[in-house]
Amino acid sequence: MKKVFWGIGAILLFCSHDMFLKLDNYFLEPNTQATIQLFNGTFEKSENVIDRNRMLDVSLVGNGQRIQVDSTQWTERDSITFLNFTTGSPGTWVAGVSTAPRNIALDAKSFNDYLEHDGVVDMLEWRKNNGALEEDAVEKYSKHVKTIFQVGDSLSEDWNTELGYPIEFIPLENPYDLHAGHSLKVKLLYGGKPLANQLVIIGSQTTGESTAIEHSHDGGEPHNHESGETADHDHNSGLQLRTDDTGILEFTIASEGIWHLRTIYMVQSEEEGLTHESNWATLTFAVGSGHSAEHDAHSASEHGHAHEEEQGFPSYVFWLVSLVVIAGLFLYFKNVKK
Repeated sequence: MKKVFWGIGAILLFCSHDMFLKLDNYFLEPNTQATIQLFNGTFEKSENVIDRNRMLDVSLVGNGQRIQVDSTQWTERDSITFLNFTTGSPGTWVAGVSTAPRNIALDAKSFNDYLEHDGVVDMLEWRKNNGALEEDAVEKYSKHVKTIFQVGDSLSEDWNTELGYPIEFIPLENPYDLHAGHSLKVKLLYGGKPLANQLVIIGSQTTGESTAIEHSHDGGEPHNHESGETADHDHNSGLQLRTDDTGILEFTIASEGIWHLRTIYMVQSEEEGLTHESNWATLTFAVGSGHSAEHDAHSASEHGHAHEEEQGFPSYVFWLVSLVVIAGLFLYFKNVKK
C-alpha cells in the first residue's frame, strides 16, 4: 500500500526544480532601484514562487558589508519571486538565498529517474553497484543559491565572500575582471570545506538548463516524458566537470553572456524516517558586457586617438616643408655668391 501511495505521489509531483538568482542586467548603476529574480524551475523558466518563510537567509554583500534583506522587499508575479532593493556604492556585489530543508518521498523508479536526469550520477551508480535500485527513498533537500553582479565601474573584493551556506560556489577570481577567452577557477565548499570529485554542470544563457520528469522539488507545472522521449532541455546539458582534490574546477569562458553553475550533492542519511539528504547549489554571473566593457571600449578609443596624435604631421607636409627649406637655402647661397 505504501508503494502505491508513493507511486501516486510521484505522478502528482511533477518536475525537479533547480533554483537560480538572476538579473535582467548584471551591470547596474550605483544608488538606484534594482530587482533580482528568484527562479525555481529551470534557468529559462520559473515554475513557482518560493514562500518567504522558507528562506533561512537572504543576503546582499557589497562595499565590505553583509546586509540582511527584509521580507517586505519580496514580491511575486507569474511564478517568479522578486527581490527589490537599492544598489549602493560602486563595486562587485553578491546576493544569496538559502532555503530551509523539505522532505520528499519517491518510489524506486521515480527516484532513479530523478538521479539520472538531474545529474546525481554518483548516487545512482552506488545504487546500481549495491543492488539498491528497487529501494524507495525519502529525501531531505535544501537549496543555496548565489549571484554576482557589478555596480558601477569600480571592482571590489566582495565577489569571493563566503556566505556560510551548507554548500556554495566561491570564484577564485572576479568574473567582472574577465573577458571571453579567459579561464575561471571556482571552489566548491560543503560544510565550509572543499568538496572533492563533485560533478558540476556549467552552462550559459544559450545552453540553458532543463526540465526533468515525474517528480517535484517544490511543485510546479506537469512535465511528463515517456521512455525514449527527448525533452526540450536536458538537465545534464552543458559542460560537465568534476572538482579536483582541493574542491576546485577550472573552465574557459568561451563567450560573453550570462554563465551559471549547478550541482546537487547527495549523501545517505541516518536520520530517522529519511534515506537521503541533498544540498543544491547554483551560481550565476555575467562576463564581457555592461559598464566594464563600455569602459574598456572607451579606453581603447582614447588610446587610439592618442596614437593618432602621437603620429605627428602627415608625411606630405614633411616633404613640402623640406622642399621649401631647400629652395630657400638655394636662393640664399646664390645671392651670397653674387
